[in-house]
Amino acid sequence: MKNIKLILSILTITLVLGCSNDNNDVDLEGVNAPANISALTTITQDNSGNVTFLPRGEGVTGYEIYFGDGTVEPAYVNVGAITTHKYKEGKFSAKIVGTTINGKKTEVIQDVTVSFLAPKNFEPTITIGTNLSINVTAKAELETFFQVYFGDKASEVPTNFMEGEVIKHTYAAAGTYQVKVVALSGGAATTQKIQSVTVTNLLAAPIPTIPAANVISLFSDSYTNVAVDTWRTSWSQANLEDIDISGNKAKKYSSLNFVGVEATTTPINATAMTFFHIDIWSSTFTEFKIKLVDFGANGVFGGGDDKEHEIKISNPEKEKWVSLDMPLSDFTGLTTRSHIAQIIFVGAPSGSTTVYVDNVFFYNKVGSVTAAPAPSLPASKVISMFSDSYTNVSVDTWRTSWSSATLTDLAISGNATKKYSELDFVGIETTTTPIDATAMTHFHTDVWSSDFTTFKIKLVDFGLNGVFGGGDDKEHEITITAPAKGEWISLDIPLSSFSGLTTRAHIAQLIYVGAPAGNNTVYIDNVYFHD
Repeated sequence: MKNIKLILSILTITLVLGCSNDNNDVDLEGVNAPANISALTTITQDNSGNVTFLPRGEGVTGYEIYFGDGTVEPAYVNVGAITTHKYKEGKFSAKIVGTTINGKKTEVIQDVTVSFLAPKNFEPTITIGTNLSINVTAKAELETFFQVYFGDKASEVPTNFMEGEVIKHTYAAAGTYQVKVVALSGGAATTQKIQSVTVTNLLAAPIPTIPAANVISLFSDSYTNVAVDTWRTSWSQANLEDIDISGNKAKKYSSLNFVGVEATTTPINATAMTFFHIDIWSSTFTEFKIKLVDFGANGVFGGGDDKEHEIKISNPEKEKWVSLDMPLSDFTGLTTRSHIAQIIFVGAPSGSTTVYVDNVFFYNKVGSVTAAPAPSLPASKVISMFSDSYTNVSVDTWRTSWSSATLTDLAISGNATKKYSELDFVGIETTTTPIDATAMTHFHTDVWSSDFTTFKIKLVDFGLNGVFGGGDDKEHEITITAPAKGEWISLDIPLSSFSGLTTRAHIAQLIYVGAPAGNNTVYIDNVYFHD
């Protein structure tokens, strides 16, 4: 096989490697061809026809630009550089060629429109995204390129872009901004449109903490959802969009008056449930209503045995996720719950509000996780690794790469908590700054699970050399058999019970083990040593 080699110069060797008589060979045969080749073309608005090319691509060391107007010789352009070419009016097919260090080439054909008339049929599109962002695209006739002003800076320099490009912009703060998009050709006249956009600081909804065994979920990434026929019935007055917020699915209802959600094919039997839950977010609503409808045993609306009730939430908080946990007993008209086939959401101001919806489910509160108890020990007697009650020492990781568990950081009633799901074992390390627990007498942790049968805790002292397996490690594991389920267990374990942990000055590792292995979920809070 032929190898292509790059021989570094003596000067480079001297600067980088110091004194050496050896050449450094780099095998370039495996370098891929250039990718994502294009060019940003901008035109001078003076009827001159001067078009500037800024070629772009990945893995490119140089460009050739063939202008497509009969000019034979291409322009050779370095990476990051530009070239300008004078055109007559017309539409031309320019060819942009990118070349890699090993000579591989990729070429694309790109249309260049040169007109001295103002662009026409101009259609900018501004899409409001999540978390303070917008996306801008545009199309027009007779245009060469576009500019966008996002309206959040004084003396703003516009962003240039081409038709087909999507320009994303993230604002520093929520608010309403005037976004101006301009279509430019080679003449002095331009075409522009200004649109008012309101952006919000929308983040993903909170992660539910109710055990799956206690939940009938209609919509949530945290559970297996039952079948729902539609999230917007034909008689609804709202627009529905399925969106993704930071990797979390949500429903977006805009222009909301009312919307019907139906599960008529397989009605929901909520007789064993005690609560209805939904997370809602809006920057505009002044009222939100929820109606639950049981179609009765005949499964037909208006069949004579329907039961329903509507609850109104007045002045819900704006610009934040509002978690509604409503006792089903509050739906007093819903006297039967074994054939729930319809949920109706109503928003105000009618027809002009947008509401985001997530985590729609029924649940039984028995066994659901609440916030862990707050510790009461004085801070002077504690070395805390994780607790809202104390100042925590530095922890390198709450899930090592060799762990067999999934870690989720969440808040339960505003209290920071660690959730380990699919837990077999998980390693927690403080190797950078090991913990000196020689003055401590106990290790404490609060644990909660609805499904574990065994729980183990191992403490490991890496010794003076700070290296695991360095010859002076000490460790011991404690097993808690048949721990209580569905409630917080506060474990205060005397360090003397860790009989194998004969040194405690360099504790660098804590390991939790759960059973049944890989098939249990454990919540952790208030992890600390104390005297």
